[in-house]
Amino acid sequence: MEKIRLQKIFSDAGIMSRRAAEREIEAGNVRVNGEVASLGDRADPEGDVITWSGKKIKCAPDRERTYIVLNKPLGYVTTAKDEKGRESVLDLVKDVGVRVYPVGRLDMFSEGIILLTDDGDLTNKMTHPSGELKKVYTVKIKGTVTDEDLAALRAPMTIDGYRLRPVGVRLISRGKVDRSGCEYSSLEFTLSEGRNRQIRKMCEKCSLTVMSLCRVRIGEIELGNLPSGEWRYLSEGELQYLKDNLK
Repeated sequence: MEKIRLQKIFSDAGIMSRRAAEREIEAGNVRVNGEVASLGDRADPEGDVITWSGKKIKCAPDRERTYIVLNKPLGYVTTAKDEKGRESVLDLVKDVGVRVYPVGRLDMFSEGIILLTDDGDLTNKMTHPSGELKKVYTVKIKGTVTDEDLAALRAPMTIDGYRLRPVGVRLISRGKVDRSGCEYSSLEFTLSEGRNRQIRKMCEKCSLTVMSLCRVRIGEIELGNLPSGEWRYLSEGELQYLKDNLK
């Protein structure tokens, strides 16, 4: 069999994304036939013995993949391993029957839609900057958001030394009062990139306080009425949409 790059073997087998595999290779955690692998190395998934942290990996590139949508609750991290021992979204999908991994991230204090899969190739395409799908969030802001605030959020902005791509910001409501008596406004943000804590940092720069943040859509895949903490499989139409838009 033709030799394949190690990171592709890991992603095809649903073990981890290509990026994660590259980090493991660079850390010296991957061996081929007993020899420490280097980034760029290739191997025969059928004929070579490939180990990761001392364990032989099982290569199954032709098996059917699993794609699910999860409504992430507050308080869960979206990493496979957490050094602080916090609950992970993987704890919520143990009944899927196969090992799946989050596609991208959603911070611990945010909730909403996140995709999980064992398709490393699709994960790589979705997380690559060139493959970013637009993501839509509903954000609850403390107090009344003014027209000036909206203009500031929509204006060109630099965060952490990076010039952000244009962000769509739409007012949903303002002057509302929640059960605790706190006045708030609701905004919809549409992002074409996924910078770390981007919306929170944008609001902070405009002296706005985020009370809650929920991602409701990734591209054309919607959260809908999926209960918090529950998951569902992607429909055939949703999966085809991803494949058509992530070539």
